[in-house]
Amino acid sequence: MENTSSQHHINQPQQNNNKFGHWLKTSITARLMMVGLLTLILLIPLFFIQTLIDERSRRQEDVVQEINEKWGNEVLLYGPVLKIPYKTFSEKIVTNQETKKSYTETKETINYAYFFPSNLDIASTVNPEEKVRGIFKTAVYDSQIKLNGQFSTPDFSIGEINPEHILWNKAKLMVSTSNLKGVTTAKLQLNKTDYEFTSTYNGKSNNYYNQIVMHTLETKVLKDLTEHSFNKNIPFTLDFKIKGSQQIRFIPIGKQTTASMTSNWKDASFFGEFLPYNEDKFTETGFDAKWNILDLNRPFSQQHFGALPKLDEFAFGVNFMIPVDEYTKSERSAKYGFLVIGLTFLLFFLIQTLSKINIHPFQYLMIGLALTMFYTLLVSISEHSNFLKAYLIAGVSVISLITLYSKSILSTWKFPLFIGLSLTALYTFIYVIIQLENYALIVGSIGLFIILALVMYVSRKIDWNNN
Repeated sequence: MENTSSQHHINQPQQNNNKFGHWLKTSITARLMMVGLLTLILLIPLFFIQTLIDERSRRQEDVVQEINEKWGNEVLLYGPVLKIPYKTFSEKIVTNQETKKSYTETKETINYAYFFPSNLDIASTVNPEEKVRGIFKTAVYDSQIKLNGQFSTPDFSIGEINPEHILWNKAKLMVSTSNLKGVTTAKLQLNKTDYEFTSTYNGKSNNYYNQIVMHTLETKVLKDLTEHSFNKNIPFTLDFKIKGSQQIRFIPIGKQTTASMTSNWKDASFFGEFLPYNEDKFTETGFDAKWNILDLNRPFSQQHFGALPKLDEFAFGVNFMIPVDEYTKSERSAKYGFLVIGLTFLLFFLIQTLSKINIHPFQYLMIGLALTMFYTLLVSISEHSNFLKAYLIAGVSVISLITLYSKSILSTWKFPLFIGLSLTALYTFIYVIIQLENYALIVGSIGLFIILALVMYVSRKIDWNNN
């Protein structure tokens, strides 16, 4: 009797275990809970994959930035600007503490007036090339820029400046650029006189330009410049050769600014406040773009007193960046990872429920891990190839793996082939959504609606009361 009782107690946990296993096999609710739990667990590797994509994207940005810093960063050119000092006077009453007498003290201050040219023509030739480091690449360029124009008589009356306080004999010409390191040539001829530029630094970062520091080049004092020099407009010619990367921009400070740019780069994009007016700008060898901007088209005047305003928001230019959107597309595809895993598990759940075939939780887990491997394959292959080829290789590999694994679970080829076709359709649907921009939401919504309708149609035969 004692032995029988002892044996009964020993076998009870095993019987409970069998009951749980039997409940997991036969209960629709239990299987559904198990599938949901595994889906949530697989969000952990999906999170790490998205972190990996973000890390690789930042690594690419760091390498590109390093190449650009050694060659020369993007170019923003602002000038030439006529800089004329003038005197201002302020008075204050000072009281002598001993005698208690008061007197007026006059303080003299030197300020600067800045005048933009009446006409400015910018003719530039920019020929980019690719620079490669490891698996990353960027576009760098040599540019030749010629600025022609003229200055008309500076109008100090707007600033209510007394003509006697204008220091004509200390006037200078200045040009600002975001890429001082890239300048290889800077030659100026003003009123048939040649001048050289020197770099100036006032101890301030002058970081107005959205984290782009502007560096100022100034000439020495302009020779023989007086108010009478402007009886005729003063012409100027400025030759600039400058190295840069990614993009080049100009600020249209002329009362009338015309610009032209020729380049051998076919993948350029135009941006900024003003776009080229010629529609046939792209040619077989690159592009030839033209701009024409009047002072009426921009909300700033031709003269400024005290300091120059922030004008970078009115710049126009060309972007030569090599479009590298593999990481962006990989990140977007990874965001659909939860949907892919959930729908695949749902498909196996419906097959298991309708066909009465037993699928172990471990087998669900293996299928889920195979689905997450798609994204690591996609990222790693796209770094060495284009996104489409990487997507095809990763998709075919994962779909083939899951299809063959399903054959070992489901015995016949009917269900594995159906699973393979379903995954093919799902990955194709996601690829289409990734490529779309304006219509991604509506296409995605319609696709999900169709999937929901199919699931509702197939699941109508399931006896949900069997729990």
